[in-house]
Amino acid sequence: MKSSTMNMIVGSALSAGGVLLATKAYKQRQQESAKVIEDRDTWEADRFESVDADKVPEEKGLTQLDSAHRNDWVANGFPRTHEERRRLEEEAKWVDSYPHKTT
Repeated sequence: MKSSTMNMIVGSALSAGGVLLATKAYKQRQQESAKVIEDRDTWEADRFESVDADKVPEEKGLTQLDSAHRNDWVANGFPRTHEERRRLEEEAKWVDSYPHKTT
């Protein structure tokens, strides 16, 4: 084999090896520098107080999960407090116990 052909083969092999090493080093550096945001479970938010509890009086006593759903509860007319729920239950009992006329 001619020496020029041998030099071409060795040079190509070294170039390919260099490209592979550079690619591997680049990927490893990208993985090390990537910032990972801790994923919180949805139910984990039910253990911590609402972040707006000190600013908004309606948020006091709510968990982060309750706070996230609060706007839906208000829009759909769900009772916002235990007292309001008890009052609505009493009204429902009264309405259910009222004698209805059947025609």
